[in-house]
Amino acid sequence: MVGCEANMTIDEYLGKVAQFADSRYGRMVRSRFKDHRGSSELAMLASPTADEIEQLRRAVAIMTPSEKQNADKLTDEQIHKIAQDARTEPALLAIFINGYALHQKRSP
Repeated sequence: MVGCEANMTIDEYLGKVAQFADSRYGRMVRSRFKDHRGSSELAMLASPTADEIEQLRRAVAIMTPSEKQNADKLTDEQIHKIAQDARTEPALLAIFINGYALHQKRSP
């Protein structure tokens, strides 16, 4: 398991997010966060589906070294462009990048 070190890379964070992908535990956690439409976007960082992880892996894979190094500072436009190029859902990538930015701010 990846720790909560302050200098966690975006690739390490992706590994941390992928930890409970499509697991029984992850599905249980995610079901607790469903809204009235059956959606659970906010729980995505705790328990992503296999498809969501695949989309995020594609997006992270095409990021430039500079984008990876400064992932917590990407603009909405940059996130949208990466998502478009990776054929990834823009909202999914935005949630992931915002989660990474929050993680970086909280880490000692």
